[in-house]
Amino acid sequence: MIWNIGIVGFGHVGQGFARVLMEKREYLRRKYDFRYKIVGIVDRSKGSIYRENGLPLKRVIKEVEEKGEFVSYLQRMSVEDLIKSGNLDILVEAIPTDVRTGEPSMRYLRIALENGVHAVTTNKGSIARGYRELKKIADRNGVLLKFEGTVLSGTPSINLMRDALAGCEITQIEGILNGTTNFILSMMERGLSFEEALHFAQEKGYAEKDPSGDVDGMDAAIKAVILANVIMDANISLEDVSVEGICKISSQDIKEALQQGNKIKLIATLIKKGDEVAVNVRPEKISRDNLLYSVDGIENALLIHTDNLGRVFIRGPGAGGKETGQAVLSDVLAIHNHYFSRDLEPRIQAALFPIFSEQFHLLHGTQNSFS
Repeated sequence: MIWNIGIVGFGHVGQGFARVLMEKREYLRRKYDFRYKIVGIVDRSKGSIYRENGLPLKRVIKEVEEKGEFVSYLQRMSVEDLIKSGNLDILVEAIPTDVRTGEPSMRYLRIALENGVHAVTTNKGSIARGYRELKKIADRNGVLLKFEGTVLSGTPSINLMRDALAGCEITQIEGILNGTTNFILSMMERGLSFEEALHFAQEKGYAEKDPSGDVDGMDAAIKAVILANVIMDANISLEDVSVEGICKISSQDIKEALQQGNKIKLIATLIKKGDEVAVNVRPEKISRDNLLYSVDGIENALLIHTDNLGRVFIRGPGAGGKETGQAVLSDVLAIHNHYFSRDLEPRIQAALFPIFSEQFHLLHGTQNSFS
């Protein structure tokens, strides 16, 4: 079968996903029996393009690189038009979103799930604000909602804890969830002031022109909310998190910590006791025997406390278009494998396929046209 995919938002993440798809096309077909067509892309600044039988990704990416906008296959359409075209199986959504309200990501995800379209998002706001609502809509309509890229970019976190650690009770999570603040603190260890380190981070493209969401600790807090609600079954909001950023950390603070054999890191801590989950984000002194001590630069990491395995530690890049594009790809493949894994016995595949095909109009050789 061939999956019809639509992309909403064609910035760093959307393009990163498209590039990974293009570069890995044959590998994905050979390894996972995964075949796809990108049938539509909608972007606020670049325009909207659609082709029922699939867009040539190489040409689309080249045009965006050279022109900064779509040139070929132009078609005026809204996100709603694309979702409701009857020619879409998976929506990949990666648009700028208000992290406090989750909009407009929430609205687009609702429409997709209500129309029987699987949804993959990298938006922290919509999952932090509306995970439970969106999950109910997905379950009610027999589709999947995936969001691996919302916490550690391409470094496995959500899916690792939900799938690979299934059966483990996770009682505590400590993490470095924001690469920008980690980079700034690492540069301050080399002698830069906070202002100098921030300016350097902006020059490198790690920090936004307005870095408040990072340095105030809010980005890490939003990611912590996602972990609490999704992994620890909490029901908390951003207002329930105690947050302190790194703006008050001075060069002297960094120097004194290093002299004591410690480092200062912005740490998100989640502790589950019974049905209650307490979450805080704040700068902490980390000693050498803490696994988070050696996580420097733009890297992120999680130290996961479990009952069956003890401590599990993961680290990796916490930002980047290609890296987050990989997270999107892993979610898309998870949807594919959920229904068409080669590891399933033939009799199970035979039982699943007719049901799936009838529900999601994915019979071989059948494609509905855009209207």
